[in-house]
Amino acid sequence: MPRTKIKICGITDELGAMCAVEAGADAVGFVFAKFSPRYIEPDRAWDIASCLPPFITKVGLFVDAKPDAFYDMKEACPFDYGQLHGKESVPVVKECGPFVIKAVRFDPDTIEEDFRRWNGLNEVDAILVDGSAGGEGKALDWDALAAVKEQCTHPLILAGGLTPDNVAEAIRIVQPYAVDVSSGVESSKGVKNPAKIKAFCEAVWAADASGA
Repeated sequence: MPRTKIKICGITDELGAMCAVEAGADAVGFVFAKFSPRYIEPDRAWDIASCLPPFITKVGLFVDAKPDAFYDMKEACPFDYGQLHGKESVPVVKECGPFVIKAVRFDPDTIEEDFRRWNGLNEVDAILVDGSAGGEGKALDWDALAAVKEQCTHPLILAGGLTPDNVAEAIRIVQPYAVDVSSGVESSKGVKNPAKIKAFCEAVWAADASGA
């Protein structure tokens, strides 16, 4: 079984970033949507990103961003992947590519259509399936997603309501390429909890080791 990759999203300070790295996360996410309690200025994000060791992936998260704003942010904070978490059109996603993670909100009535829309885009490197618009801690129907996941030809990242207590079960059912957590490892909105980050990563590894 391949190892499930781990992304800790909504990083706002060096402590959270280093705790994620020390716990074994593969990627950290910076939220560039100003309405979010986890919003971070791009210059500040770059200060944090510059302290990270090699091979840790940096992801910039946007919601309905315009391409000009997207590239302004990328110039200030040269992230590795752009995560588009809104209702971006196909032309916008193409313009923001390559190296795009396209997020979609899970709906059993539309998820297969969403997969078809993004499957053919070379600019999209992965699909992230969330239980909400993002950062709300709302889990989705894992069994329903598992039933259609083969319709997704990109690597699938599972998000939404994941915690140290339920991530192993989510991995067992969905078998995603990666898991993405934000609110599930926080003490309060925007404040990452080192113990929860460590527990989350350990739960993912345990699930992988058990063949979940």
